[in-house]
Amino acid sequence: MNRRAFVSVTAAALTAGPIAPRHVDPALIDYFEQQLEGHYRADMLLGPHDLIGTVSAQYELIDRLVRAAAGETRRGLLRVGAAYAALVGWLYQDAGDLGGASFWRGTTQEIAMRSRDPHLIAYSLVNQAQVRTDLGDGHGVVDLCEAALDGSGRLAPKVKVMALQQQAHGASLIDDRAAVDRLIDEADELLARVDDDLPWGNACRRTPGYLEVQRATCYGRLGLGAEADSLWRQVLTTVPTTARRDRGVYLAARHATAAAIARDPDHAVTIAREAVQIAVDTGSERMRRELTSLRHAMSPWHDAPVGHDLDEVLAPVAARG
Repeated sequence: MNRRAFVSVTAAALTAGPIAPRHVDPALIDYFEQQLEGHYRADMLLGPHDLIGTVSAQYELIDRLVRAAAGETRRGLLRVGAAYAALVGWLYQDAGDLGGASFWRGTTQEIAMRSRDPHLIAYSLVNQAQVRTDLGDGHGVVDLCEAALDGSGRLAPKVKVMALQQQAHGASLIDDRAAVDRLIDEADELLARVDDDLPWGNACRRTPGYLEVQRATCYGRLGLGAEADSLWRQVLTTVPTTARRDRGVYLAARHATAAAIARDPDHAVTIAREAVQIAVDTGSERMRRELTSLRHAMSPWHDAPVGHDLDEVLAPVAARG
């Protein structure tokens, strides 16, 4: 990463101080929490590039307010600031900038530690594990998730669900299917108990078939094409078309790869048609990587008519660069 790009990534989190003390109304905490939910919804529809600037600017404002505030207002702003930093980190990760994502995941962890909130501290470790998943570091994912679950008796069920399912991704990267199933099943037992009002980490409530999506993704990594394809067929029937990015990166692209691994190339190409348009519209680099994995899985049919069909389907993604 060149210096100019690094400054751009870090600027919102490294605003120079000091900031003069001032009265900060505690109602601002609710304001930022409400805005956060809107950003989550917009991310599902827009993808990362249109939101990074907006969310980063709001984090920068929160950071200035944290420096000026005192007492419980300051603690509340730290908590919501950690959630904003986590979202910025996710947006950089979805855009394919793992360096920027790692910086913001580290910022999330710092702010979570300063807030003294055990739920946020564990959440920040799961965020770090997500980057390690994209880096293919299975042991790193497991280490971070185990750290998040230390002393888990005091954690909200939602945080445990997040850590367990992410640890399952780590297990899939080190070819441990038994651990994948055990961890997903353990998370499933907790899902009905998720009833907190924390404004962050609510994908497990928003996403239909959330844990089966994780299981199917892990099965795809493990090369269990038929099992993954069967799960994706079930999950796709429950996901609304309004959840476009989820339907693309988590469902259509990965389902297509699973179908290819299961040696059903025609079905894979049919599924990919939907994923490609979503990839172009959202600019999600993660989805582009999933489609690259599909091309690799389809390599046995490279010279066959279905392989040429796939080239035609993927052309708009290649053209976007």
